[in-house]
Amino acid sequence: MEETQMYHTLKQVFGYDQFRPGQLEIIKALCSGQDVLSIMPTGGGKSLCYQIPALLFEGVTVVVSPLISLMQDQVQTLLQMGVRAAYINSSLTEGQIRKALSNAAQGMYKIVYVAPERLLTPGFLRFAHSVRIPLLCVDEAHCVSQWGQDFRPSYLQVSTFIQQLVHRPVVGAFTATATHRVRGDIRQFLKLKQPLEITAGFDRPNLFFEVQRMEESQKFHCLSAYLSSQQQRSGIVYCSTRKKVDEIYEKLVSQGISAARYHAGMPVELRQKSQEDFVYDRVQVMVATNAFGMGIDKSNVSFVVHYNMPLDLESYYQEAGRAGRDGQPADCILLYSAGDVRTGNFLIDNGTSSPGMDAVQLEQQQLRQRDRLRSMTFYCHSSRCLRGELLKYFGQTAPQKCDGCSVCQPDKQRASLLRQAIQQAAELRQQQQANLNPEHLSALRQLRKELARTAGVPSFVIFNDQTLHSLCAKLPTTQQELLAIPGIGARKATLYGEQLLALCQSLRQDK
Repeated sequence: MEETQMYHTLKQVFGYDQFRPGQLEIIKALCSGQDVLSIMPTGGGKSLCYQIPALLFEGVTVVVSPLISLMQDQVQTLLQMGVRAAYINSSLTEGQIRKALSNAAQGMYKIVYVAPERLLTPGFLRFAHSVRIPLLCVDEAHCVSQWGQDFRPSYLQVSTFIQQLVHRPVVGAFTATATHRVRGDIRQFLKLKQPLEITAGFDRPNLFFEVQRMEESQKFHCLSAYLSSQQQRSGIVYCSTRKKVDEIYEKLVSQGISAARYHAGMPVELRQKSQEDFVYDRVQVMVATNAFGMGIDKSNVSFVVHYNMPLDLESYYQEAGRAGRDGQPADCILLYSAGDVRTGNFLIDNGTSSPGMDAVQLEQQQLRQRDRLRSMTFYCHSSRCLRGELLKYFGQTAPQKCDGCSVCQPDKQRASLLRQAIQQAAELRQQQQANLNPEHLSALRQLRKELARTAGVPSFVIFNDQTLHSLCAKLPTTQQELLAIPGIGARKATLYGEQLLALCQSLRQDK
């Protein structure tokens, strides 16, 4: 398959001229028939690595994903780009599943997302035997490993599913976080054949990492001071327990902060409403346990604050990595107190086993969890570069000093004092919007909101903040100039070009 085809698809469908580091190498390998094991951080562009091969292959690509919300977001985004896709999971009725599989069997879709529990059901197997599946991708592949933080026994069905196919597809395994041991499990349990193993762009230079050690009683003052400096910027506050989520949410709302909450103890309808309010920018801050966020494809998250220390560095890096997915500067702040360690041990002692796990496996899991909790605690007490500590944990080359953490750059700390928080947030906004006319930016943002409302999708699905800023800086007035804006492909130019160009022309005249 020609490299020119890959670039043509990247530009025409996704609206970008260049691949990110590692993407082209992965795409070439998959298109040439080689299995891939890719470790790519949240926001690194891993979905594009299998979506482009899916569009270039004949037949239907199957993507195994553990998360309903991720499947829905991915399909919604692909449809906006003119790519036909569907998902098969428990959110659908059996009748809807039969219809979706019938459509897929008739060639209506290029990509089908499926929950691992559905792979070996009779209906899905009938579909799989009736079509050509050139590529099978396993998202969140660390779920196959008992050494991973999200082990799901249903992921062990993937290799059984592959064995039942008439022709073995190319297999791509993708995850945001994986230690050396987890990578070994992924290779073994998915039976990868001589895979290209690539860790692409693991470092996120736009993220500022900060740890603040303090008494538990000081945390809310620090959080409140920080949030008061953020104005309308969007962010997530993670808490370790449902009780703490409720407490922090109620305190923030009483202070007039636009917030929602999310945890597994809430009714499904309320969780869904909270998630939609946050994704659609109806609220500024989401206060949540770790039940929220995995698979939420929201690009304009400007900060992630951990009110309590997570149980492990894998979870921390994945959760913190939900900030700054649009490439803009973003803050990752961890508020640590000694009580967090006690809470962590309590959660491990009282945790439930994953489906299909026996008592021995549960005991082994708890031992591994304690090891990971110790590593997380060491990180919170580290006097060395925080970025370096994270990269070393995941087996990456680590700097002695960086430009983006509270250890290396103590003068840039975001959350230590109210004065610093306000000053740093103001500087950050100034960096983000340098040379941008605020009135023009506001007008473009309002048009994006209207387009999103009409289409029934979140604003970032129309285009992200990076694209918004590029539009504001260049104010294109022709279709050719519009297509040169990163993130605007042929389909979006057709759908929204007339309104965008009319507004940009009007803004030019107002200069």
